[in-house]
Amino acid sequence: MSTARDPGTVPASMSCRMLTVSSRTKTDTGRPTQIGVLTVDDASPLPRVQKERRGTAGRSLALARLRQVGEAADDGRRALALARETADPAAEVLVLVLSAIVALEAGDSGGGLQLAQQARQVTADIPGWIARASANIVTDALIGAGDLAAAERICAATLALARDAGDLGALPRLLIRMATVDLQTGRIEAATSCLHEALQIAPQSNGQISVLACLDCCGYLCAAAGRAAEAVTVWAALDALVRHKGFIDTAEARDPLDERLAQVRDTLGAARTRAAKERGAAMSLETATEYALMLTDPGPPPSAAPSGAVKLSGRERELVTLVAQGRTNAQIAADLYISIRTVSSHLDRIRDKTGCRRRADLTRLALSTGLV
Repeated sequence: MSTARDPGTVPASMSCRMLTVSSRTKTDTGRPTQIGVLTVDDASPLPRVQKERRGTAGRSLALARLRQVGEAADDGRRALALARETADPAAEVLVLVLSAIVALEAGDSGGGLQLAQQARQVTADIPGWIARASANIVTDALIGAGDLAAAERICAATLALARDAGDLGALPRLLIRMATVDLQTGRIEAATSCLHEALQIAPQSNGQISVLACLDCCGYLCAAAGRAAEAVTVWAALDALVRHKGFIDTAEARDPLDERLAQVRDTLGAARTRAAKERGAAMSLETATEYALMLTDPGPPPSAAPSGAVKLSGRERELVTLVAQGRTNAQIAADLYISIRTVSSHLDRIRDKTGCRRRADLTRLALSTGLV
């Protein structure tokens, strides 16, 4: 097992680019093997030769995304040989982890697991964040291979290390993987707890991809819990967001959504499925995140019509809806042809009536009453 020389997170000075893959293989339960995410960087304060090795490995992953698997594997082997030739254990582990992602992307769960385990076996002193990234991909590969007991064991140990280090980048990804293991073993309550924590942390971490992965997992959680409409809404929000943000192209986004919806479409029927899809597709990232937080809240579900909501006028409901859609006060003023000061006055009255002091609270109010 790799020995971490520092407990720190990925250096804050990094200008990060998030690379993400989604394992194409599925378990016999139809649940996801989950999303693998690793932070790599072109602007970090590392020696030039180490950046070249990582750049070659990163190109390997990009080629895999373009389905050029043979060339991707060749690039990975060249980067690994260079890392070993120059006796750079940190670069060796990074290359092995990226090569494991390439294998998983190509549907080779066995090869991905072997490469990820090789990364874990590097005994030299390496940075803590690299060791946690290595364990993260091992867990992903073990889930894909169906060895849930080993995945849970490694993920739990790495979660403890990430908590000790305060690694906000690793924590959401590890919690998502733990939730995936819990879902595949029928522990819905435990999965809900892990996912709720991941959703609380992910917006503070290094990008939006962990939030999107949380939304995907939330859809599977809702489907497993018999909440078909909520599953469709979350997945439709995810589908719209990934296409709008450009994380994957429209053609790639379409088939996975259709596959997910096939699991619950018969339960809902065409009309309710369409309504749930339309609701999700209209959500901003912030609204979808708040919705997922509500769905995974361990407390009692909100009432269908909170008392504060029935006191609102039509104009006030309109403002709450716009807030929930992520509009700023200036944008609301432009939409409604009123001044920013008037918007602020309306919102103050709404807060007094409902007790919702934060915009997130107003978003929850809108979600719980069906305004969005």
